[in-house]
Amino acid sequence: MTEGITEPERSESLKTFGAVLQAFRENARHTQESLAPELGYSVHYLASVEQGRRFPTREFVERVEETLDTFGALRKASRHLTRKPGLAVWFQKWALLEASAITLDTYEPRVVPGLLQTEAYARVLFRGQLPPLSDEQVDAQLVARLERQQLLRDRPNTAYSFILEEHLFHHRVGGAEVTRELIDHVLGVMALRNVVVQVLPLGRGHHAGVDGSIQLAETPQNEWLGYCEGQEHGQLVTDPKTISVLQMRYGKLRAQALTPEDSKGLLSRLRGAL
Repeated sequence: MTEGITEPERSESLKTFGAVLQAFRENARHTQESLAPELGYSVHYLASVEQGRRFPTREFVERVEETLDTFGALRKASRHLTRKPGLAVWFQKWALLEASAITLDTYEPRVVPGLLQTEAYARVLFRGQLPPLSDEQVDAQLVARLERQQLLRDRPNTAYSFILEEHLFHHRVGGAEVTRELIDHVLGVMALRNVVVQVLPLGRGHHAGVDGSIQLAETPQNEWLGYCEGQEHGQLVTDPKTISVLQMRYGKLRAQALTPEDSKGLLSRLRGAL
């Protein structure tokens, strides 16, 4: 639900990996602006990896190897990278899959999904966690959350689908102003061509998501994987039969939710009522 309720871990290996990557880049007389397009990633993504703030995907490492001819050094180093700060231990594998997925489907009935949250909304959630987090831990969680959100723009060829429960906005987490900002943010994200957001309205009755959240990802190899998360644990789902059930339920949910256009209208009305 909130992908970071454990204490953030150090990322010295990420910083070292980033410094080595920067050295190879500069030796090849590349700037971040000249190398990023060749890799097929944004300048922001490349800069984040070099600064040790983002866990490089396997695809990214392979492209760097091919482009800069690093003699396999980065590939070997990437096998020893430790976890990203601000993300719970159980969420690490899914975060890596999320960063390289070509399709990502998300239904979350408890809170607005992390990829769609505003900083203010996320801060309220982190400050309300139990056991309480320190200010430093809250800041680390926010950095990790906001970094993840760059995926929506860094990967324009990935298809993102979100199904949101209308009641999430009626909760007014953080108050009316935070909720207004949240709705504005979601409406802005809906303008991206690779993002589809649908709202499951109040009064829909029984629907295909009553058993809980659904997260599905399609890998570049066209393999589908899922992720389920509870109070203090998360589980990566690989069983094809279970994946088939989750896909069936998600497909039904998309049919039961409002269309993207009708969802925009509902969110605009909710905002106007605040």
